[in-house]
Amino acid sequence: MTDRIARLRIELLHLEPCIWRELEVSLTTNLRALHEVIQAVMPWENYHLYDFRVGDRVYGEPDPEDAVWGRKIYQAKGMRLGTLIDRGITEFLYTYDFGDDWQHRVLVEHVGAADPDTDYPVFVAGERTAPPEDVGGPSGFMDFFEALANRRHPQHKDMVRWYGGPFNAVDFGAPEIATRVRAIAMKRKTALDAFRRSRQTPGP
Repeated sequence: MTDRIARLRIELLHLEPCIWRELEVSLTTNLRALHEVIQAVMPWENYHLYDFRVGDRVYGEPDPEDAVWGRKIYQAKGMRLGTLIDRGITEFLYTYDFGDDWQHRVLVEHVGAADPDTDYPVFVAGERTAPPEDVGGPSGFMDFFEALANRRHPQHKDMVRWYGGPFNAVDFGAPEIATRVRAIAMKRKTALDAFRRSRQTPGP
């Protein structure tokens, strides 16, 4: 598992044209870490709760209130991507912000050998700009986009002021996203190197 990677395609559901990203991640990546990578590639700002739905199981950040409401939430950090893939899972759902309910389809496009000279994760490609935080879900985003696109729209000025400027739907900031993902890769590499050194340190 250590030397394998997966090419993932992340698609934001319920919006047309499709907003998508592709990335490569190590199969040792757990779902908590995958959440952080998805936040970086869309990008979102990690203000809200999230979960992964894989078959009939839900992975996220368990809370004592979940049991009160009869919900069983498994620890996201306790499940690795490679384990899911070895079980035959090729698609699952990631939801961010239960209010706006941003649902993402996660597709496993390819599994292969890792490049020993590459630090993962790696941003590969994408199209279109993700919605801003707290815009109101898919329907709110469509209203927001319509208001910004039409200077005569009664809410145009309010939306420009709220967003802080014009919204470019096409230029999603690929260089900045690549930099965000590279920072995660460097942080992961530093942690792995420290772990390996600790395993090699002779005991007293």
